[in-house]
Amino acid sequence: MYRSKTKELIQWKLDKNKKPLIFYGARQVGKTWLIQAFGKQEYKQVVYINFERAEEMRNVFLHDLDPGRLITAFEFYSGLKITPEDTLIVLDEIQAAKRGITSLKYFCEETPEYQIIAAGSLLGINLHSEESFPVGKVDMMTLYPMSFYEFLMAMGEENGLAKIIEEKHFDIMPIFHEKFKEYLKYYFYVGGMPEAVKAFAENRDWKKARQIQNKILKNYRNDFSKHAPKEIVPRINMVWDSLPAQLAKKNKKFIYGVVKEGGRAKEFELAIQWLTDAGVLHKVFAVTKAGVPLVAYQDFSEFKIYHNDLGLLGAMSKLKSKTLVDGDAVFEEFKGALTEQYAFQQLLLNEELTINYFPFDNGRYELDFLIENGDGDLIPIEVKAGENLNAASFKIYCERNKPKTAIKTSLTNYKEETWMTNLPLYASLPLPCSNNNGINPR
Repeated sequence: MYRSKTKELIQWKLDKNKKPLIFYGARQVGKTWLIQAFGKQEYKQVVYINFERAEEMRNVFLHDLDPGRLITAFEFYSGLKITPEDTLIVLDEIQAAKRGITSLKYFCEETPEYQIIAAGSLLGINLHSEESFPVGKVDMMTLYPMSFYEFLMAMGEENGLAKIIEEKHFDIMPIFHEKFKEYLKYYFYVGGMPEAVKAFAENRDWKKARQIQNKILKNYRNDFSKHAPKEIVPRINMVWDSLPAQLAKKNKKFIYGVVKEGGRAKEFELAIQWLTDAGVLHKVFAVTKAGVPLVAYQDFSEFKIYHNDLGLLGAMSKLKSKTLVDGDAVFEEFKGALTEQYAFQQLLLNEELTINYFPFDNGRYELDFLIENGDGDLIPIEVKAGENLNAASFKIYCERNKPKTAIKTSLTNYKEETWMTNLPLYASLPLPCSNNNGINPR
């Protein structure tokens, strides 16, 4: 299936100053498939080693980290002669091999001609162990679940709806509004985990997609028990199980008391950190001021938590497929939580953005998202689950701050006004977040 990250991988390959690449991502977002597909497309051969499966290779880094010796070991294992210019070396689940991550430093320093990608589903967790991380000696890239645009591509819309989004034909979108909305409903249920998307694209089988989602959720929970410190596993499970209830509140701010009556930060902050390090949850902080840079004004005591995948959140919440045929109900489920989750996921794909939210006037008003783009511009974003565009907080913020670009995203068609742009939910939020985007700044 098409993945937008392929373009970035090709850019990495063409970079004359590239370093070994660490490919991050949560379990089952498609890392292994994408790296292997990229390797087959761009190289004459791929040397692939999965250290979870190849137990005999796990100790290869324990003797010394001489790149020449390691290359020889990789050749013996694969049965291939490694030539730097046309061989991609893939070290999958590298966290299973002690000192594997550390070895990347020496490949960078001593044999930079070799092209290496290291990947791991729980790499973020293991970086906090005794492993020495090669700071400045590696490139890094993160893969997320499939975007709505990638979902459309998987559904065979590469020359249809996906192309309209890619080329930003906002004038044409209203003609296909109902078709876009239908696919968006599908995406709200299926989400972006590649295995679930593939199953649904092939057979339109809702039940099969949900079975796959439940399997992934079970694997996640098994990972908690397998990889997390035993003393915090019960709290990890409690935080994880509380997510639908957290997002069902009108105020989406994370409340420890929802996890456990009388719960406090000191009980659950390590569990939350573990889940965010694993990439299965994402934390978005409030800011105390709409100032640049946003990170200088983050309030670390106030935050929202989002799932890594819309479809998995629906599965955890027992969302029924019949909800999809009940008008626009799916967009309004859990007080619009699914729609806000969707918007967050699309924003997350643009890694130049700093994503926060902004409560102001002592919490009387709140912006769903306040983002800072690569140009240092602050862009307020309001997410609406339906077609009602009334949003007092958004309007007040814009009146006071007069941002160059202000975006409201809803089920309403594309519309530019003097003070803001309404962007249809299906238009894919990463696209309008820089100044060369086809949306006129205010």
